[in-house]
Amino acid sequence: MSEDEKLLKEAKKLPWDERFAHKNWKVRNDANIDLAAVCDSITDPKDPRLREFGPLFRKTVADSNAPVQEKALDALICYLKAADADAGRYAKEVCDAVVAKCLTGRPKTVEKAQMVFLLWIELEAVEAFLDAMEKAIKNKVAKAVVPAIDVMFQALSEFGAKIIPPKRILKMLPELFDHQDQNVRASSKGLTLELCRWISKETVKSILFEKMRDTMKKELEAELVNVTGTAKPTRKIRSEQDKEPELEVVSDAVAAGPSEESAADVPQEIDEYDLVDPVDILTPLEKTGFWEGVKAAKWSERKEAVAELTKLASTKKIAPGDFTEICRTLKKLITDVNIAVAVEAIQAIGNLARGLRTHFSGSSRFLLPVLLEKLKEKKPTLTDALTQTLQAMHKSGCLILTDIVEDVKTATKNKVPLVRSLTLNWVTFCIETSNKAVILKAHKEYVPICMESLNDGTPEVRDAAFSALAAVAKSVGMRPLEKSLEKLDDVRKKKLSEMIGGSGGDPASTSSSGAVPSAGGTMSSTQSSTGSLAKRSAASMLSGKKPVQAAPPSKKGTSAKSGTSKRGDGATQLKASKPVEVEDVEPAEMSLEEIESKLGSLIQPETITQLKSAVWKERLEAISSFKEQVEALKELDSSVEILVRLLCAVPGWSEKNVQVQQLVIDIITHIASTASKYPKKCVVLCLQGVSERVADIKTRAQAMKCLTTFCEAVGPGFVFERLYKIMKEHKNPKVLSEGILWMVTAVDDFGVSLLKLKDLIDFCKDTGLQSSAAATRNATIKLIGALHKFVGPDIKGFLSDVKPALISALDAEYDKNPFEGASVAPKKTVKTSDAPSLSSGGLDSLPREDISGKITPALLKGLESSDWKARLESIETVNKILEEANKRIQPTGTGELFGALRGRLCDSNKNLVIATLSTVGGVASAMGPAVEKSSKGILSDILKCLGDNKKHMRECTLNTLDSWLAAVHLDKMVPYITGALTDAKLGAEGRKDLFDWLSKQLTGMKEFPDAVHLLKPVASAMTDKSADVRKAAEACFGELLRVCGQEMVSKNLKDIQGPALAIVVERLRPYGVLQETFDLGRTSSTGTTSKAGSKIGKSTGPAERASRHGNRAGASRAIPTRNSRQETLMSVQDISVQSQALINVKDSHKGERERIVVRRFKFEEPRLEQIQDLETDLMKYFREDLHRRLLSTDFKKQVDGIEMLQKALPSIAKELIEVLDIVLRWFVLRFCESNTSCLLKSFMYL
Repeated sequence: MSEDEKLLKEAKKLPWDERFAHKNWKVRNDANIDLAAVCDSITDPKDPRLREFGPLFRKTVADSNAPVQEKALDALICYLKAADADAGRYAKEVCDAVVAKCLTGRPKTVEKAQMVFLLWIELEAVEAFLDAMEKAIKNKVAKAVVPAIDVMFQALSEFGAKIIPPKRILKMLPELFDHQDQNVRASSKGLTLELCRWISKETVKSILFEKMRDTMKKELEAELVNVTGTAKPTRKIRSEQDKEPELEVVSDAVAAGPSEESAADVPQEIDEYDLVDPVDILTPLEKTGFWEGVKAAKWSERKEAVAELTKLASTKKIAPGDFTEICRTLKKLITDVNIAVAVEAIQAIGNLARGLRTHFSGSSRFLLPVLLEKLKEKKPTLTDALTQTLQAMHKSGCLILTDIVEDVKTATKNKVPLVRSLTLNWVTFCIETSNKAVILKAHKEYVPICMESLNDGTPEVRDAAFSALAAVAKSVGMRPLEKSLEKLDDVRKKKLSEMIGGSGGDPASTSSSGAVPSAGGTMSSTQSSTGSLAKRSAASMLSGKKPVQAAPPSKKGTSAKSGTSKRGDGATQLKASKPVEVEDVEPAEMSLEEIESKLGSLIQPETITQLKSAVWKERLEAISSFKEQVEALKELDSSVEILVRLLCAVPGWSEKNVQVQQLVIDIITHIASTASKYPKKCVVLCLQGVSERVADIKTRAQAMKCLTTFCEAVGPGFVFERLYKIMKEHKNPKVLSEGILWMVTAVDDFGVSLLKLKDLIDFCKDTGLQSSAAATRNATIKLIGALHKFVGPDIKGFLSDVKPALISALDAEYDKNPFEGASVAPKKTVKTSDAPSLSSGGLDSLPREDISGKITPALLKGLESSDWKARLESIETVNKILEEANKRIQPTGTGELFGALRGRLCDSNKNLVIATLSTVGGVASAMGPAVEKSSKGILSDILKCLGDNKKHMRECTLNTLDSWLAAVHLDKMVPYITGALTDAKLGAEGRKDLFDWLSKQLTGMKEFPDAVHLLKPVASAMTDKSADVRKAAEACFGELLRVCGQEMVSKNLKDIQGPALAIVVERLRPYGVLQETFDLGRTSSTGTTSKAGSKIGKSTGPAERASRHGNRAGASRAIPTRNSRQETLMSVQDISVQSQALINVKDSHKGERERIVVRRFKFEEPRLEQIQDLETDLMKYFREDLHRRLLSTDFKKQVDGIEMLQKALPSIAKELIEVLDIVLRWFVLRFCESNTSCLLKSFMYL
C-alpha cells in the first residue's frame, strides 16, 4: 500500500471538518467525493445528516486547489438535490463563498457554480441568491461579472418573475450599462430583453431608459423588436415539483378547451407600481411656495401653486406621508370660484390617488362627498376631470364599494339629476372593475339603490341604474337580482334582460379570440439538471440570433432532487403509457325496442310481455320470474346496463303497485352487489326513482339498502353528488328529509374519506338547515352531528353564520356524537379500486381555502409600514382573512406573508408583537401540518420573544407555541427549541418558562426519542445561576429521561462537559450508570494529546459560554472535591512543560487567520463558533499550562495566566506580536464578563 493510500485510509477515520481542513489536497478531494456519495444516497430531505453537512460548504467551495473546489461544488450540488427548503439557512454564507471564489475559475467550475445558484433558488433561497448577485456584479474583474449576469438571466428565464422579483434586477442593471467591459454591457442588454418578456416593454423602458446613454437606448430599441410572445416559467421550486406528475396526467387525460389552455398559459401580470421606488414629494413641495400660492388672491397664482402639486404627484409611486393638510386645502379649492383652479385641484387629487394608492384611502373618503357634489357642474372640462379622478380613486384601491355606500346613497338622492346619473355611472364603472368577492358583499346595498333609481323621473338616471344592475348581473349572475326583478313590470324586465344579454357574449368572445398559444412548450420539471450543463447566456438574446420566443429552446434545464426525479420520471412514464379513461356517466337515450333487441335470450320473451301488462298480478308474477332468471345468471357483468335499462322502462319507476316496486329495487340491488363493476351511468338511471321510493314508508327499507349498495359499487362521493340536486329540486319534502336521514347512515357506514366535505356542508347549510320543514332541519342536524364524529370541532367554523337556535341544537348533537377522528373505522368498503380518496378523514379532512389571492402587495406593504396603526390594521386584516376562510387555509402563496409577519415579531411596539404572535398562532392552527414547510423558520423568531421581561409577552409566546404544537408534532419543533435554549439573550425567565412548557408537553408522552437532542441544553441549564431555571431544567430532565430512557441518555453524554456532566451522571446513578462515564468525561477534559485538545476546543465552547451565567457556582455545588484533585494534577503537568516555549509560533500564519476570520470581534457577547475558534488557536500556539489557565472557568486561573504573560513580556515580544490577534480576541471575551479582578488585570496588561 502506497503512502498516499495509507494517508487517505487514515483520513477517512477523521471527522468531516478535519478532513476538509487537512493540509493534503488529496485528502480534501477524497472527502468531497465521499460527501457527494453520501448526499446522493439520502432520499429523505429531513435526514439529520443534511443539517450536519450544511455548514461545511462555506469553506469547501473556497478551497485554493481548483480540482478540489470543483469536487466541492459537485458535493454541494448533490446536497442541494437531497435537501429541502430548510437548507436555506446556509444559503447566504455559501452563495457569498461561491461568488468570491468560483466565478473566476475554470469554465466547468463556473458552470457548476451557476448550477448551484439555480438549485438554491429551487430551495426558495431567492433573497440570498440576489444578495450574492449584488456583490458579484461589483467585482472589479469583468470575467466574474458576466457569469453572474448569465445566472440571473437563466434564473429569470426558467423560474419566472413570480419567483425572481424583477425589482431587484432592475436596480442592478443601471450600473452595468456603463461598465467598461463590452461583454458585461452585452450581457446586461440581454438580461434587459429577458425582463421585457416577463414585464411589459413599456414598463422596462419607463424605469431603465432614463438611466441609459443615448447609444444604448438606440441599441436596445432595435433589439426590442425581436422580443415576441409571452413568457412562461419552465422550472418549479422544489415544493411545487411534487404536484407536477399529477397535473401532467390530468392535462393528458382531460382535453381542455382552448380558452382554458390559454388561461393557464397567461403569465402573472406584474404591476409597474411594485417595481419602482417611491418618491418623496412633500419636501420639494415645501420649497415651491405651495402654501402661500394657494392662499393668493389672484386665481392664476392659485392655479400655478396647485399645478406644481399636480406635476410632483404625477410620479408613478409617491412615498407615504402626512397629506392631511394638503387634502383639506384641495377640498376648499374644489369649490373655488374659478373653474380652472377647481379642475387643477381635482387633477391633483387624481394624481395623488394613483401615486399613493391604498395610502390615500382615508383622504379619498374625506374628499369623496365634495367630489360627488361637484358633479352638478355642467362644464365638460370639470365633468371630465371629476370622472377621471373618481375612476382613478377606485382603480387605485383608495375606495372600495363596501366603504362608500352612504356617500352613494346621499348622492343618488341629490336634487340635481346630473349628480344622480353621473354617480350611478361611476358606480357602474366600480362594479365592472371590482372582483367578484367584493360585489358579492356589496350587491345587497347597491341593488336597492339602483332599484329605487329606476323610478326616477329623469331618463339618464334610469339608464344609469339599468347599467349598474346589468354590471352586477354580468359579474355575479342573476341570483342577487331575482327577488328585486319580481317587483319590476314586464317592460323594465325586458330592457334589463336585453342589456344583460347584449353584454353577456363579450367576455366569452374576448377570451376565445384573445387566446394566443404560447410559442414554446413547458419544460419538464422532473428532468435532472446534470443532464446538460450548457446554459444560454444573456448575450445570446442580442441580434444575430433567432427572434426571442415566448419560451426558451428545448433545452431542459430544470433541476430536481435525484431521488424525486427518478420516482417522478417512472411514475410519469407509467401513467403516460396507460392513459386514464374517463368513465361516461351520462346515459344516452334508448327506446324499449332497442333494449329488447340487445337483450337477446337473457330474459324470456313472455316475461317481458307480462311486465307490460295492465294487470298488476301479471306484472307481479313477471317481476318475480325476472328476479329468478337474473339470480340464475352466472355472468352478469356484460349484461348489467341492458338489464337495468329494461327495469327502468318496464315496469319503470312510475309503477304504482308496492310489491312490484319492492321487487324491482331488490333486483337492482342484487345486480349492483353481484356485478364486479357496476357502471355509474346505471346509478344515474336509477337514482331519481330510488330516491323517490325512500320517501315512501312501504319501500323505504329496500330503497335505502339499494342506495347503500350503490355506494359500495361506485363510491359514496358520486352518489351524494348526484343526490344533492335531485333532493333539492324535488317537490316532495319527504324526499329531502328521508334522503338526508339515509346520508346519516351512509356517513356512519363509509366515513368521510370519499366525500367532498365542502359540497356536503354547503348542501346542509343552504338546503337542509334553510328548509321550512322541521323534519328536514332535524335530519340535517343529525347529519352534521355524524360528520362531527369524523372531522371534529373544526366543522363549527363552517356553520358560524346559521341561526342561534340551530347552533344550540347543533351543539347538543355534537355532544351526542363526540369527535373520534382516525379511530373510527368504516363499517363498509367500496368495491371499485379507482375510487379516489378525497379527504384523509379526521381534522384535516375539512376543506382548506386558498388565500393567496387575498395576500395582496398592499397588505404586505401595510405590515411593513412606518405607521404603527397601518401595521396593526394589516395584522387585523390577516385575522379577518382567516375568519373568512373558516380558519382552514392552504399553504399556497403564504411564504411572503410569513416573511412580513416575521418582521413584526421584532417590532418596536410591543402591543403589535403580541398581536402578531396571536396571528401567527392562528395561521398555524388554520394551516395545519403544512405550516412547518411554509413558515420559513419563523419559529426561531417566535422563541426569541420569550426573552422579553414582560410576563404577558411570554404568556402570549407560549400560547403561540401551543397553537404551533397543535398543528405540527413536537419533533419538528425540537431543533428550534434547542437553538433557543442555547441563546444567551433568552434570559433566565424565558428559559424557565420554556423548560416548564417542555415538561408539560413531555408529560403527556410515553416515548419521544427525539427529545434526546434537548439533553445538552437541559444539562447546561441545570448548572445555571438562576435557581428557577435550575429547578425547571431538573423537572424537564426527569421527563426527558422518562421519554427517552436512561440507555439513550447515557449514549449521548459525549457532548456534555464539565459540571453539567457531573450533575447528569449523578441523576443517572440510580439507573445503574457507572462512575467510569464521569471519569471518562473528566480525563477527556484534561487530556494532553493534540487530538484530545482539539476535541476540548469544540466541546467546551458551550460550557465556557455558560460559565458567564454563573456555572462556577453550579460546579462548586456539584463536585466539591474535584478542584483540589485537578489542581494537583495541573501542578504536576505544569512542571513537566516548563522547559517548553511559552508561545509556539512555528506554524503561525497570521495573515491567513486574518483572511479566514471575516467576522469582526465587537465588544458584545461573541457567538459560539467565535469562542470555539479562539479556544482552538489558544491551544495550538500557547504552552499547555498557559492555555489551560486562560481557558479555565475560574477567574483566579485566568488572572494567573495574565500574570504569566506579563512576566514573560520582555522576552517574548516578537512571538507575542505574531499571535497578538489571538490575545486581543481573548481579552474581548473577558470584557464581555463582569469579573472585576480579571478586568483590572486585563487593563493593567494592556
